[in-house]
Amino acid sequence: MRLAGRTAIVTGAASGIGRAIARTFAAQGANVVLADVRDAPREGGTPTAELIAQAGGSVLDHPSDVSDEAQVRALVAAAVARFGNLDVMVNDAAIGESEPLLETTLEAWERVLAVNLRGVFLGCREAVQQMLQQAPRDGGRGRIVNLSSQHGMIAAPGSLAYGVSKAGVAYLTRQVASDYARHGIVCNAVAPGKIVTGKPGPAASDEALAYSRARTPWPRLGTPQDVANAALWLASDEASFVTGENLLVDGGWMAS
Repeated sequence: MRLAGRTAIVTGAASGIGRAIARTFAAQGANVVLADVRDAPREGGTPTAELIAQAGGSVLDHPSDVSDEAQVRALVAAAVARFGNLDVMVNDAAIGESEPLLETTLEAWERVLAVNLRGVFLGCREAVQQMLQQAPRDGGRGRIVNLSSQHGMIAAPGSLAYGVSKAGVAYLTRQVASDYARHGIVCNAVAPGKIVTGKPGPAASDEALAYSRARTPWPRLGTPQDVANAALWLASDEASFVTGENLLVDGGWMAS
């Protein structure tokens, strides 16, 4: 029960990695606030809030568009109103656009950056604002875990806007960590490699999976639970002296 009594917001919690993080945090004792623009998982199955409640977890479902400032502010306010504190903010919500430079429209660029980077900025800003008002507990005021990507560190084949947005998340993480460490706020990122979520789309094509298997030294591709385990550690007291890091969870892709 590494997060017993803690309150955590998880954006993008309906599907994939966000869903796994939310369920893992709840199983570890956290009060989990779910934020997404949809309820039904993209990979199919029972909605996340129902699964957590069925397992006896503490959950609040608060549908939110992370690109909207007022909605993110309302999300944090709802979490505090229900549970009293905000201890962990997980900024996972993201969208992907698989287009190279010359095929990337301005509309697509702005849409991806609005969710993937502005959304993380707003989540960090509102979380820090709340955490600064809280008394320190166990040596800190709160933890932020952002979801970046290995494709913010190397080229994302044919997906310019997505890669740029994730590179921005990695930088934002370092800056927030540096600026607010003295206030007891920890901020880190998890950078997944190829994670098989079950969601449909180009990333799930046979060609994409074959490419990822060829690039990944570990003899399997990643699962959402692999990323959730890393996020759990960063959200726990065990990682209290780790801040500003961009933790790769990629089966050795970037090492080879």
